[in-house]
Amino acid sequence: ERITQTVEITKHVVDIEEKGVKLRLTIVDTPGFGDAVNNTECWKPVADYIDQQFEQYFRDESGLNRKNIQDNRVHCCIYFISPFGHGLRRLDVEFMRALHQRVNIVPVLAKADTLTPAEVKRMKNKIREEIDHYGIRIYQFPECDSDEDEDFKLQDQALK
Repeated sequence: ERITQTVEITKHVVDIEEKGVKLRLTIVDTPGFGDAVNNTECWKPVADYIDQQFEQYFRDESGLNRKNIQDNRVHCCIYFISPFGHGLRRLDVEFMRALHQRVNIVPVLAKADTLTPAEVKRMKNKIREEIDHYGIRIYQFPECDSDEDEDFKLQDQALK
């Protein structure tokens, strides 16, 4: 009998305080994503979850009692890409194409420490080319403020 794999969505909430600013960070994890034999539309539960959170926020915002609204919308998707292979898999492309209109996507090369610096550079360039080729919009980090020091600007550029 065939075992079906589902994308289980788990939420972890962390309260962070930095320099007097309090922030509630919700991390939504999807363990098992893409591990099934048949991954046809396996991104659908993730897309549905993102849509549900936006709809709930809209309903709360449209209601009469707007003082204690919790914002559970998904603002960013950190998408880990396998370092093994020759670029994006079909699943990666389909997932990002399905979600890039709904949420900011930040592609991350997983386990990059298993590759040499030259391999990392080559893989990143290949992934960027494929993202452009398929018309996937990914998050573009904003430019630095002009009053930042040069070291910070160089560090920011390197991270981009």
